[in-house]
This record gives sequence, structure tokens and C-alpha cells, in this order.
Amino acid sequence: MATSLSTPKLSTTLSSPTFHSLYKTKLSNFSLSKPLLYNCVINPRSRASSLCYGRRFAITRAETSFTNGAEPPRQYDFDLFTIGAGSGGVRASRFASNFGASVAVCELPFSTISSDSTGGVGGTCVLRGCVPKKLLVYASKYSHEFEESCGFGWNYEAEPKHDWNTLIANKNAELQRLMGIYKNILKNANVTLIEGRGKVVDPHTVDVDGKLYSAKNILISVGGRPFIPNIPGSEYAIDSDAALDLPTKPNKIAIVGGGYIALEFAGIFNGLTSEVHVFIRQKKVLRGFDEEIRDFVGEQMSLRGIEFHTEESPQAIAKSADGSLSLKTNRGTVEGFSHIMFATGRRPNTKVDEYSRTSVPSIWAVGDVTDRINLTPVALMEGGALAKTIFAGEPTKPDYRNVPCAVFSQPPIGIVGLTEEQAINEYGDIDVYTANFRPLKATISGLPDRVFMKLIVCAKSSKVLGLHMCGEDAPEIVQGFAVAVKAGLTKADFDATVGIHPTAAEEFVTMRTPTRKVRSSPSEGKAEHDTKAATGV
Repeated sequence: MATSLSTPKLSTTLSSPTFHSLYKTKLSNFSLSKPLLYNCVINPRSRASSLCYGRRFAITRAETSFTNGAEPPRQYDFDLFTIGAGSGGVRASRFASNFGASVAVCELPFSTISSDSTGGVGGTCVLRGCVPKKLLVYASKYSHEFEESCGFGWNYEAEPKHDWNTLIANKNAELQRLMGIYKNILKNANVTLIEGRGKVVDPHTVDVDGKLYSAKNILISVGGRPFIPNIPGSEYAIDSDAALDLPTKPNKIAIVGGGYIALEFAGIFNGLTSEVHVFIRQKKVLRGFDEEIRDFVGEQMSLRGIEFHTEESPQAIAKSADGSLSLKTNRGTVEGFSHIMFATGRRPNTKVDEYSRTSVPSIWAVGDVTDRINLTPVALMEGGALAKTIFAGEPTKPDYRNVPCAVFSQPPIGIVGLTEEQAINEYGDIDVYTANFRPLKATISGLPDRVFMKLIVCAKSSKVLGLHMCGEDAPEIVQGFAVAVKAGLTKADFDATVGIHPTAAEEFVTMRTPTRKVRSSPSEGKAEHDTKAATGV
């Protein structure tokens, strides 16, 4: 029997289109040929109209209004039915079962990864995101390391060659192993795994390929789907899902997008010796990141041979008789691509309140489908918090303060806390410490690799507000410092810490002189900068 829900009454409602407003959606907006997560449809002629959440599930509106009030006693097949066995769904289901709930999870069977496929226990991160992408990052770094090794006395009788098929086969074998681990996690937690496509029939019923299951609570954790804009020739393009399992390595690839997915794949294919062109709408990559990090990573990736086309928007794709592709933008046409990849984001559409509850009291959502912070560790946090809220009698809000993140570009990025721009807006007076230097390894390799590190400190309290790094091992280094930033440590705490020498990480505890001091101007309400030149070698 499920523990009674003890959350306070929640007034916040679903801020994606409401069931009422969705009735007004035109049926012509719906495409059966390739439904995506962000497609929402309502048939105004149907008494039980449905909201489509892509290939995995749909919500059907019952003709009853629902509130947070008490419901009449009713027997259910499960206390929790989870649609989607990704990181957030598995975590919520496992924790809920540990709290004594009866739980089922439905997920589509795993199939060969492509732009049209979904499914597999483990979800996007394990099968179509973080894990396979990181494996490809590892593979692609060797070419740079071969270059570095020459300065250290290594030479090779023949040019090292890479076999794409070996990489993909070994990557897929690892994904199968991980999927088996996730299935065992559910089995050991006494969670029922149901294979198939789930559809929400009403607030307490799920249809999985024609079989109905009742549940006191339903959790939606289906992630997001990559987005390819509707331009002429878009059928020739691939997305990040397909890029992870191509039959052949690209010879020359265009990557459209300037976010972290675009940069990561640009580094992957560049390292695997493909010719890489990146097309971005903005002047810089990584919108939303710290400005100096944006500048630095763009410069470093350009030095490695990646060509950036800034302020260019895709308009059309054409295929030539020889099979090559051309990309037309607002600034002209570039020809000769073997592949054109769109990394223009994912399209989730379910908004929830601070407890991960939708406007339907019995339906909840976690992970990328809610479009809060689309990171696997955040989905895990949300799933755990939801299980506590519903089944442990502990209403728990996920804590989104100082969530660290990484971009596995080459060189990689690690950040935690505020950007300089955010810190100025929130605190006004800040001190900025930066270091831009040539790492020890590069002094022998002769390559133009550099490292950039940055601390943002509140001038009044000395609290470290933000920490940013771009350079080798940045994600590993920043994960440790994230504990310090999350704990609210001050610059004095950093200064009192003895560094490990020789490392790049020690720079974070040896920066003594601010690169610049930013002070609010009372007369104009603007920030003034007192800048000192940063030194580097």
C-alpha cells in the first residue's frame, strides 16, 4: 500500500500548454511520420483528447477536474508507474521501491541507434548521450596525444591509423553491458520492468501496447529528442543520436549549433581526422557560459583545425549527384560534406512545480522532459527527491544552486557557480582572478595548448561565487572544487589551502592578485572595472 502523500497543497500548475489550451491546438500540427517529444496535439473532436509526448507516451485528458484534495479509496496495480527508464526514472523507481512502494517501469526495447530510434533501459545518457559520447571523446584524443608524444622522444614507423568499425563495435558492446546493469538494478529493487510504449490514458491509468495498468502515481521521465529544423533538404541531415552510430566515419562534416553538444562532436570528429566546420548563429560558441571561457575555447579549438562559421544560419541542404552534401546559409554555400549534423538542442515540453508535480496531481515528471537543468546528475537528484516527497513523507525540493557541469570539448571545460556577468548582476562588487598559461606538458610537446582558469569572488564577503576552467582535465579538477563552492568557502579558505605541485589545479589556490575589480557606480548604477593585466607564460 502506498504511503499517503504529505506534500503541501501546491498552487503552481503546469506551465507548458494546459489541457484547456491544448484543446485549441490544430490537428494539422501533428505528424505521424516522425513524432517528437515537443509535438503536442489535441483532437478537438474527441471527447477524450490526448496530449502526445512523442514516441513513448501520451496523456489523455479525463473529463474530471483534479485538485490536491483527498481521493476516494481505490485499489491500484502499482503505487508508482514510471514511463521511461532513464537516469531519473530508474532512480525514482528504485528509491520508491526501497520506501515500500510497488513500482513498475515501462520502456521501449533497445534498437540500433539512429535519428528515428528510441528506447532502451538506461535512457539517453547511457545509450545516446553522456556515456557513448565520452567513449568517442577518449578515442578522438589519441591523435592529439600522438602529436604531443613526438616532443617527448616518441616516433612511429608508420602513421597511426584508426578503425571506425572497431570503435563502434566496442562502444556498442559497452552499452549492452551497461543496459544489463540497469536492468539488474531494477530487478534487485523489486521494480517490475515492462517492455513497450506507454500511454497515459487517464490520471491513474497507463496503456502499454494495449494492456492497461492502474497506478496511484504516474511519473513521466522520457527525456528529450534532438531537434532538426524544418528547412529544405533536412532529410539529409543527422542528429547527435545518429552521429554516435554512423556506419562510416565522416570525411568532411558540418555541425550546425554552438552549444556543448556541437563542440563535443566537433572535437570528436576533428580528433578522428575528419574535416570539421561548425556553423553558429551567434558571434561566439556556448551562449550562457562565461564570456572569457567562450572566447578561450573557440580560440583553442580553432588552433586544432576546426573552422567556425559565425553568425550563419542554415537555410537549405542539397545533395549532389556524387552523394556529397552542400549547406546553404545566409552568407553563402559550403559544399563537399559527407555529413551534416544538427546539434541545435532538444525539445522537452513538460513544466512542473518545485516538487516535480504537473498540474494533474497524480502525474509527476523529472529529468530532461521538464527542461530545468538537463544534466544526468540533476535527473538523479530530481528522481530521489520525488521518491522522498511521495513515499517517504518528506516533501523535498531539488537543490539547483551551484550545480557543476562540464563540456567535453577539446580542450574540455568545467564550471561551477556564477559567470562573471551573473555575479555582477547579483552582487555588484566582485573581484575576478584569472590565469592564462602554457601547461608544463606543452613546453615540451611544442603544441599551442594553453589553460584558462578563473575565480569570481564577492568583494564584500570574500565568498567564491564562480569557478571556471578550460584545459586538460578541467572536469575532473572542477568536480573537487565544486564541493568548496557549494559549501560557500571564501577566497581566504582557498588561499589557506596548500597546492599540489606541479599541477594545473594548484592555480586555484595560488591566485593572489585580482585581474580586475568590478565596483558598482552609485551615480550611474553601472559597474566600473579596475583592470590589471593577467600574467601567463
